[in-house]
Amino acid sequence: MRAARLIKMVLLLQARPSMTAAELARELEVSERTVARDVLSLSEAGVPVYADRGRAGGYRLIGGYRTRLTGLGRSEAEALFLSGVPSALREMGLADAASAARLKVSAALLPELRDAATGVAQRFHLDAPAWYQEPETPALLPEIADAVWDDRRITARYLRKDTEVERELEPYGLVLKAGVWYLAARTRGDYRVYRVDRFTSVAVTEPDDAPGTEATAERFTRDTTFDLPAFWAERAAQFARSILREEVTLRLSASGVRRLPYVTERTAAREAIARAQSGGGPDEQDRLTVTLAVESADVAYAQLLALGPEGEILAPPELRARFATAAHRTAALYT
Repeated sequence: MRAARLIKMVLLLQARPSMTAAELARELEVSERTVARDVLSLSEAGVPVYADRGRAGGYRLIGGYRTRLTGLGRSEAEALFLSGVPSALREMGLADAASAARLKVSAALLPELRDAATGVAQRFHLDAPAWYQEPETPALLPEIADAVWDDRRITARYLRKDTEVERELEPYGLVLKAGVWYLAARTRGDYRVYRVDRFTSVAVTEPDDAPGTEATAERFTRDTTFDLPAFWAERAAQFARSILREEVTLRLSASGVRRLPYVTERTAAREAIARAQSGGGPDEQDRLTVTLAVESADVAYAQLLALGPEGEILAPPELRARFATAAHRTAALYT
């Protein structure tokens, strides 16, 4: 445990010019006193850790010291090779770079760990697209990925419903969700999400070569507080809530309760079931009445038909009438 912590401390100091004792303690989840003892141990082992005194002081490595990857254990090496989605790297035009990086990491590992890449590839495969979909790589994805890597502003044309709009964007990050690529970008001071397959053209904003301007004007200054995973999680939750604008009341059998999360929006289904169970539970016929948030009556009709006789629509009356008609038509087919 302590050896792993010492290695992590060295890697942290390699990645940053300097870190305070408080920062190291927070990253390593130990006390500042433990940090001081660990620094002393590293110095005694020949790692050139230097302490700057004073309020602005901290710890840093001197002399361009770098450690090799021989400190990686088998589980760490295997996790490293598992950390990418091959199809995603290929679509972004990074397959060759990823392959070269894996070879370099393999060469730096201890001999007994060099089979980690092959072992992981034969045990785990990450397939991002959803079932029953044939994913198509957006034609402009590599250009957008390059702009994301280099923090370059882009001028993009984007299909919004039936109209095409032009936007100046600061591309912050790419997200692959169920086989669909999305771009998180800042425009006019606000962060927004765009589907990559709706871009019709993308051009890197060229610098202004007029006298007195900087040659790197096309690059933007990234907001260091921006957290892509947190941003995506928040926007995804907002989107899921925003499309559930209507409600349906239905009575479910025990089987229907189990199946509901698999035929409609899962979070909404589970919340509806939880509310119903805490508000009184099943009736004397062991059927549970739930109020379910849905996108629309048409979407609810298409989804809830899959419950068959395990779910009975109670409201709204128009939707109940549609289900009654469907039930009569289905029954007529089997008469």
